[in-house]
Amino acid sequence: MSTRPLFSVFGFLLALTLTFPASADAQFGKITKAAQKGAEDEAAKQVEKMAADAVACAFNDLACIKKAEDDGEQVVLVDSDGKVITDEDGNPITDPEKAAAAVGEETPAVKPGEGVWSNYDYTRGDKILFAEDFEDDRVGNFPKRLEFVKGNMEVVEWEGGRLVRSTAGTLFDVYLPDTLPERFTIEFDLNNGASHLSQRLFTSVPANNKKNYPGNWFKFNSSPGVVGNGPESTTITHRIREQLTTIRIQVDGRYTKVYLDEERVANIPNAELPRSDVLRFEITGTQDLPTYFGNIIIAAGGMELYDALVAEGRVATQGIFFDVNSDVIRPESGATLEEIGIMLQKHEEIRIVIEGHTDSQGADDYNMELSESRAAAVVAFLVAEYDVEGGRLTSAGFGETVPAASNDTAEGRQQNRRVELVLLD
Repeated sequence: MSTRPLFSVFGFLLALTLTFPASADAQFGKITKAAQKGAEDEAAKQVEKMAADAVACAFNDLACIKKAEDDGEQVVLVDSDGKVITDEDGNPITDPEKAAAAVGEETPAVKPGEGVWSNYDYTRGDKILFAEDFEDDRVGNFPKRLEFVKGNMEVVEWEGGRLVRSTAGTLFDVYLPDTLPERFTIEFDLNNGASHLSQRLFTSVPANNKKNYPGNWFKFNSSPGVVGNGPESTTITHRIREQLTTIRIQVDGRYTKVYLDEERVANIPNAELPRSDVLRFEITGTQDLPTYFGNIIIAAGGMELYDALVAEGRVATQGIFFDVNSDVIRPESGATLEEIGIMLQKHEEIRIVIEGHTDSQGADDYNMELSESRAAAVVAFLVAEYDVEGGRLTSAGFGETVPAASNDTAEGRQQNRRVELVLLD
């Protein structure tokens, strides 16, 4: 998204604080270090004054920026500590992508549903069947909630979280509380040591553990996608072996899609996926080229958003994501936000409350404030991007006070981290 210049006055701050003689040589000859210091201090004061009179938006909170612009407000872009982001000359940066680069972000700020995410239509199922992040496992052990079949795999620390590392041809099963329904989603992170190593997922286990798996299955090595005994859909990519990649699978009947981060790599309308209450993963690595795997979330799909809202009076969505400890909406939220926005445009009689909810991790007061700000961010996004009249939407945060499930399990905590839409009479 391009943004108009917000503070043309910043380009003249130093000019306002220095008196320049006619000759450039004379000018620089007369400016002493003390004068330069005074100019810098005065420029900093001007920045602080303008920041105090403006709306402060996180550099990657594009909904906040657009809303302020539409309201005719001045905006300053700030970092995670609330400090105004400036360039080398001390002038505030007004472009979100340049601001992201200035604070060392690996990727520029991306708006939900735009840029590389424009064709991303994945929406997580609304009922969590299984979730595991290995936080309750001991480092060095095989994960206790996975069923070992063969191989060599252990829990390891990874950038503040935990993954499992495979150094052999490892097979393990994930047991579900029920048979996979017609609509379901599967998510996990994967870093493949080398593209030739076999990484596969089966939605059922054959009798007596034979290798004749029925129907289609998924693979995630050199050409990830849907393969097997049925129609196939794959693409060529090397991303999985270069970085930790989020794999997402969305199934509706026979229609099956597979995504690597924002990229859809398989799109098949007639896959033959058997349903069972066991998923089998084949995660292969070697001592020299280990494979890393983790953050599993398996969810069942529900009714269409509008139908569920009218039938139940409220609907919970697992498809709106935020940066950690932040109310900044992540770009992969685009598909869910689009569904909500289009629903509100089609049904102008609807008025709803956007509710934010958290799990029980973290302080009560912090969770309450975070849930309130996240709900408000969703309202701001819908108003700004889908021209929804603001009076139709209100926001409320409930923190951890209204859990949808027990916080004692990974599935329950994941289910509790949600945004709910509540229909108003």
